[in-house]
Amino acid sequence: MKYNKLVRDKIPEIIRNKDQIAITHIANDEEYYLKLQEKLKEEVEEFLESNNNDELADILEVIYAICDKKGINKEKLEELRIIKNKKRGGFKNKIILDETK
Repeated sequence: MKYNKLVRDKIPEIIRNKDQIAITHIANDEEYYLKLQEKLKEEVEEFLESNNNDELADILEVIYAICDKKGINKEKLEELRIIKNKKRGGFKNKIILDETK
């Protein structure tokens, strides 16, 4: 079966432990970033379909990998989130914008 997708680091080992062959390659920086974007979409779609908390952890793992690639540590990401929250708010008030006039 062909995949051509980014997988977690231990997946090839897990496949080998099932007496299967994992054919892999190491992505260059450009391909890696593209595959991270694809993986983020995949994980968000899986969460939307399943509403499973494990999928939220997968989304966060991909976000951390993207941050690492972009040179943003977790603390900086949280700082950016707080700044945006102070400027534009969060989603706690459950506000739905119906229209503007």
